[in-house]
Amino acid sequence: MLILQAERDALLKPLLAVTGIVERRHTLPILSNVLIEKKGGVVSFLATDLEIQITTASPEELPGEDFRLTTSAKKLQDILRAIPNTTVTLDSQDGGRLVLKAGKSRFNLQTLPADDFPFVSPNGAAESTFSLPQRDLKRLLSQVQFAMAVQDIRYYLNGLLLQTEGDQVRLVSTDGHRLAFASATHDGNLPKTEVILPRKTIIELYKLLQDSDETIQIELLNNQVRFSFGSTVIISKVVDGKFPDYNRVIPLDNDRLFLIDRLSFLHALQRAAILANEKFRGVRLVLKNGAMSILCTNSEQEEAEEELEIAYDGGELEIGFNINYLLDVLTNLPADTLQLAFGDAGRSALFTIPGNSNFKYIVMPMRI
Repeated sequence: MLILQAERDALLKPLLAVTGIVERRHTLPILSNVLIEKKGGVVSFLATDLEIQITTASPEELPGEDFRLTTSAKKLQDILRAIPNTTVTLDSQDGGRLVLKAGKSRFNLQTLPADDFPFVSPNGAAESTFSLPQRDLKRLLSQVQFAMAVQDIRYYLNGLLLQTEGDQVRLVSTDGHRLAFASATHDGNLPKTEVILPRKTIIELYKLLQDSDETIQIELLNNQVRFSFGSTVIISKVVDGKFPDYNRVIPLDNDRLFLIDRLSFLHALQRAAILANEKFRGVRLVLKNGAMSILCTNSEQEEAEEELEIAYDGGELEIGFNINYLLDVLTNLPADTLQLAFGDAGRSALFTIPGNSNFKYIVMPMRI
């Protein structure tokens, strides 16, 4: 029985929006599937790993019968990617089979009952709701997500702190070695709330956000958060834990200050990194009046040295860092100029944007 006929991209684009959270191998086989449902002319796609759930819909109304089925998310995605952008037909056959046809290609896929597919249901009414332009949230995320921890035993660091208070929305991430803070002003008076969003949720949300003025609605529920934008809805559990007090690690008395061109600093570090130790990734910054030297060495006794002119007269200082921590912030910030504030060789450095209190990046030094 023919259940759907559509152009390939009308199916592939919404499918790609949900398949990022699907695990190929799961203790529950149905969680490797995507739920496809057609009501009227709208075809929706839903995937979940029981911690996060993403739902989206085809951008246009499609003809055909109403139906509900689940099939392998990755296999369907790979098939649609591999075929040319042509008309695709889906046929439902007895025995729980889904037949996909495109031109002279034919694929016979297994399905599992849609009634067995698990859902992440919203937990009660929203405790706080606010909206931001997608462009603004995407910019905020780009400024902090790189500092999230990866599989840290301190599980509350494997994510990102979202705070609301008054007209402020703040995002903070740290892996214990560096910390990124970004904030934005919101029109309204928000209650004081904070939740830790899981790393996987942040990565998928960032991929789906558009660089547009269209808004995203954010609802903080009981142990959950829901993001709604366009035809997409993401429901995610939050991390149960206490995020560190980030204000305590922001250095307030670093008195060796100077401005630096972001791209010049970035390119010099990228060149020096070629000869950085592959394991320790250390870089030494040597400040002297009017200049900063960037030095990298490796176990083969090779050395790279770069020198940048800077307006600095705070006396000589040599300090070491993980070069990746510096590259991350310089790559992800949109500013042309940064202010760097150093104390002594054992104190964290502070990166800010001149005239902008909405961004801070703190990075701890390392011994080299």
